[in-house]
Amino acid sequence: MNFLIDINGVLYVGKKSVDGAAETIDFLRENNYRFRFISNATRASRKTLCEKLRKFGFNIKENEIFTASVAAINYIKNLKNSEKGKCFLLYTGDVNLDFRDKGITLTDKDPDFVVIGDAGENFTFENMNKAFNLLLEGSELIAMEKDRYWRTSSGLALSAGPFVKALEFATGKNAILVGKPSESFFKLALEDMHSKPEEATIIGDDIITDIQGAKRFGIKGMLVKTGKYRKELVKSSGIKPDFVLESIAELRSYL
Repeated sequence: MNFLIDINGVLYVGKKSVDGAAETIDFLRENNYRFRFISNATRASRKTLCEKLRKFGFNIKENEIFTASVAAINYIKNLKNSEKGKCFLLYTGDVNLDFRDKGITLTDKDPDFVVIGDAGENFTFENMNKAFNLLLEGSELIAMEKDRYWRTSSGLALSAGPFVKALEFATGKNAILVGKPSESFFKLALEDMHSKPEEATIIGDDIITDIQGAKRFGIKGMLVKTGKYRKELVKSSGIKPDFVLESIAELRSYL
C-alpha cells in the first residue's frame, strides 16, 4: 500500500502538529512504505513548507512534497508552445519563488495566464479587477485550487475557490484546475513514487477535495477527523470513505 498524505489538517492544524503524526511518518519510512505529501496550500513555496514541517518534527524531504504550485508549473511547462509562460499570479506568501525558480515570468503586462492561489487579504477589489480585465483581454485562467475554505488556528477561512468562481462567472471562462481534485494532480504524485492508482490510498481531511477526488481516480480514501473535517458535511455529501480515522496517528494500527 502506498500513500498520498495531505498536509494541512492531517499533519498539522494551525500552529500545532497533530499528536502522533510525526511518529506515523517515521513508521512509514522505517517500514519502507512509499508515500508523497500533497497539498493545495498555495501561500508557501515548497521549500518553505518543507522547513515548516521539519520544525514541527517531521522527517520530510522537499522532493517528497507535491503542491498545487508544482502542478501549475508542470502544466505550463508541458504546453506545446513553450513560449507561453508569462503569468499574473494572485497570491500571498512566497509561493512566487516556485514559479521564478522554474523560469516562469511573473507580470501583469500581457500575461498568458492568470494564476489564482489562496491570496488571503490580497483578494482586494483592485487585484480581482485586474485579473478580470486580463482575462477579458485573452489570458487563460488557472486555478491552483478551488477549495472553499480551510482551517486556521483561529477558525475557518475562505480559500481560493470562491474567488475563482467569481472570475469564472464574471468572464464566462472556465478555470483550468491543476491542484486537487484534478486527475492530473494525483497522476503527477503517483508517477513520482511509481504507483498505480489501485495501489494507493489518500489520507485527507476534506471529504470532497481529498476523498471524492481520489476515489474518482481509483485511489482508496482514508478520512481523518482533524483539520476541516465536519461530520455534518460528510453525512450530507453521500461520499463513503474506505476508512475513517480519528487522526493519522491511528494509521499504524491498520498496517
